[in-house]
Amino acid sequence: MASSSSSGLTFKLHPLVIVNISDHYTRVKSQSLPPPATPHSALNGADTSSLSPPPPPPRVFGCVIGVQRGRIVEIFNSFELLYDPTTHSLDRAFLEKKQELYKKVFPNFYILGWYSTGSDAQESDMIIHKALMDINESPVYVLLNPSINPAQKDLPVTIYESVEAERISVDHVAHLKPSDGGSAATQLAAHLTGIHSAIKMLNSRIRVLHQYLLAMQKGDIPCENALLRQVSSLLRRLPAIESEKFQDDFLMEYNDTLLITYLAMFTNCSSTMNELVDKFNTAYDRNSRRGGRTAFI
Repeated sequence: MASSSSSGLTFKLHPLVIVNISDHYTRVKSQSLPPPATPHSALNGADTSSLSPPPPPPRVFGCVIGVQRGRIVEIFNSFELLYDPTTHSLDRAFLEKKQELYKKVFPNFYILGWYSTGSDAQESDMIIHKALMDINESPVYVLLNPSINPAQKDLPVTIYESVEAERISVDHVAHLKPSDGGSAATQLAAHLTGIHSAIKMLNSRIRVLHQYLLAMQKGDIPCENALLRQVSSLLRRLPAIESEKFQDDFLMEYNDTLLITYLAMFTNCSSTMNELVDKFNTAYDRNSRRGGRTAFI
């Protein structure tokens, strides 16, 4: 199951994730149900009207793992979390242990976000969402609605995508339009939004890496030669942007962009002037029929 979001990301959710969340919810719900009434108490005339109402459906929590290749986010698997919604406490040791175990089996998988169950997102979900931002700065939130709706034909799965630290935008997996279904302006806005998000994320990661290298240079943290070799290899892959050829190409592209902007401005002005002249001629022609005058243009 795949869908596109308004930020330009494409999400692919594998069926194993849905099966894991459903199994997790079913086990927790079966364990939380009260024991059934015994026949002996019913025969003795026990008052069943005073029984407490059934408890609300429980919520389960876990992490989703997968890979992100460019603008494609693919969720392959998931695992459970030890999270107490009453005290909003997350077992970090359990999370790190599970992450280490999955890293040994699936070295290319990363924690992409987390999952839960319910009919809609709640304000308390931001607590666990922020708690996972130290692992993934833009975690996704997969929400499964376990309630049965016979009239619903689509899967009750919703993906919440992190846009900013204090804001989450909703992407309904089963109701999103394809990329070729919207207008050109909508597709352009989504494309520019995706580019802006990618540049913003790249800038934040470069800033974190720069601060880490400065702290290593000052001696605040121990020097790691393996990390320095990776950084050096990454920098060697970057193109040299200080060359004369780059400056010439950059100025050419910049001038072409300005020229297109000026042409578009002149075209809009000409179109506006033509509309004004047409309206003036129409109005002047009506008056000239009475006085025998000619049109303006």
